[in-house]
Amino acid sequence: MLTEISIESYYKDYHHLPVIDVRSPGEFNKGHMPGAVNIPLFSDAERAHVGTVYKQRCKDEAYKIGYDYVTPKLQWFVDEVNKRAPHGRVVVHCWRGGMRSRAFAQHLVDNGFTEVYIIAGGYKSFRRQALATFSMPYKLYILSGYTGSGKTHILELIKSAGHQVIDLEGLARHKGSAFGAIGMNGQPTTEQFENDLFEQWRQFDLSKPVWLEDESQNIGHVSIPINLYFRMKEGLVFFLDVPREERAKLLVEEYACIDSVLLEMAIHRISKRLGGLATQQALESLATGNYLDVALITLHYYDKSYYKGLLKRPQELVKIIKADNTGAKTNFELLMKELN
Repeated sequence: MLTEISIESYYKDYHHLPVIDVRSPGEFNKGHMPGAVNIPLFSDAERAHVGTVYKQRCKDEAYKIGYDYVTPKLQWFVDEVNKRAPHGRVVVHCWRGGMRSRAFAQHLVDNGFTEVYIIAGGYKSFRRQALATFSMPYKLYILSGYTGSGKTHILELIKSAGHQVIDLEGLARHKGSAFGAIGMNGQPTTEQFENDLFEQWRQFDLSKPVWLEDESQNIGHVSIPINLYFRMKEGLVFFLDVPREERAKLLVEEYACIDSVLLEMAIHRISKRLGGLATQQALESLATGNYLDVALITLHYYDKSYYKGLLKRPQELVKIIKADNTGAKTNFELLMKELN
């Protein structure tokens, strides 16, 4: 049985089924539905060839070339889908629910799959819904604070306490500063970041607040959806004010085990903002293994930047929480006391 379903229907009734994305690997790697498996009808080169012939010569010739590319793979398609959907029920999509997904889905039906669903509008309809979600009204609580305040650890405690939390830096695989990529496993594309963000967001009860860490619009080379970013700037801010020396100690714990070459490169990336003298002092401290001084010097720059950003917010929406150190449990309790 071959059935067309909307993206809304997919999330309501069929999201438990395996999803096969038949687009080319390049399309898939740029961005895909979270959890989808790529079994491409065409390779990137094959897709480019078929598309060129379709545009520059004629449709029938393009179809013939596409058929020649696909025919040797027909059994492979069935075998690969069987690995993911041995029960015979599967969801298929391409870019916009066109010929690729329909041909692929029909081939599965012809080879014994009992329930094959095609997402109408394909990946394009998924993207439309994902981006529209970030324009919806919702209440945001923003956890803010100077660099090194341990905000990520506090977010984990907020989540454990039953609140709705999204770790933007975790999804972006970047800690949001010149040092943010160190120790992380490469960033997703902005498109995939948006998709992964939507996957978490859609599961929330949007009548209740969502907690986010305060961020610039760009986290490394990944961008927060602009509508969400604007709403973050309108959210209620809980600013954790921890002494610089305490924050420097936490940064030493996190970064002292990192290759000093990577730390040196990060210092050079912010050298224009640090200034020549501060950059020289930071590099000299790094060379002698004085990581605490490196942290204190770089925090001076980051603190000024954070403070300027804080002043741009409506001050009636900013709640300052004074803390003695970076202890996550204690600061979480201070935060919850302020919230209540």
